[in-house]
Amino acid sequence: MSIEVKNLTKIYGAQKAVDNISFRIGKGEIVGFLGPNGAGKSTTMKLITGYLQPDAGNTIVGGINMQENPIEGKRKIGYLPEANPLYYDMYVREYLDFTADVHHIKNKKQKIADIIETVGLTAESNKKTGALSKGYKQRVGLAAALLHDPETLILDEPTTGLDPNQIVEIRAVIRKLGKDKTVLFSSHIMQEVEAVCDRAIIINKGRLVADDKLDNLQKTGSVSHFVLVQFQEPVEQGILQSITGMIAMEILPGDRYRFQTHDPERTRKEIMENALRHNLNIVSLQTVMHSLEEVFRNLTGNEPGNANQDT
Repeated sequence: MSIEVKNLTKIYGAQKAVDNISFRIGKGEIVGFLGPNGAGKSTTMKLITGYLQPDAGNTIVGGINMQENPIEGKRKIGYLPEANPLYYDMYVREYLDFTADVHHIKNKKQKIADIIETVGLTAESNKKTGALSKGYKQRVGLAAALLHDPETLILDEPTTGLDPNQIVEIRAVIRKLGKDKTVLFSSHIMQEVEAVCDRAIIINKGRLVADDKLDNLQKTGSVSHFVLVQFQEPVEQGILQSITGMIAMEILPGDRYRFQTHDPERTRKEIMENALRHNLNIVSLQTVMHSLEEVFRNLTGNEPGNANQDT
């Protein structure tokens, strides 16, 4: 297991920024880390990387306990923090050369050239980092995180400041890297998580509130869904009102009906059974699942924000 978080807790004064959370992420997984501002995402990432020490619990990365052997563990991690630390007086290649020396990278000239191409920095590589746009500064930070070819990537808001085209490019980089690495990244953009991940971990007020495949998150829980059905002929309402498990039924024009339900598969099955029992012809039958954003709001009581401040 590449990342293992066990009963992790971090307290600031009277506030539990991270409250006894546990999860595991294996090699080849790209996992989105979600939560409203102040939920504890950045603090958790700093604890995983050994940047902060927990008040209780521990983190294991690549088989190494980060609290017992942080230096060895950090060699296995590529970390892009929320506040991207760059030396603005250094040129891009100079900064990456410095980073390569920190990691004792062999054949660093070729490695730097490769990573510049990977993150799309070629056109800006001869500029000072301080002269770059915010989006390109993010790319420099990502290049530095990837330079030593780490087993695990911890990326805190990696696409902040990127334009739509750059976001698509960085998503593609993350997906490619995720084939043979472990990737945990936080984001406020639900569409980004849906595009890159197949699993999400959601925390709220320091506590873990969900950890599952995206499909499962959208199918289960207290969030209701809709089943839409259209019949070829008019239907007696009493036939449909006998369907169990539905929250509400709405009659639509054209012999169409919309059922609100917590269990769409069961509702679909009962609609088909009733249609067979009463010789009704179904023209169409479909389930409308809630988006990840709606699931997020339901679990946290918040809407995803655009701000980047987090504890």
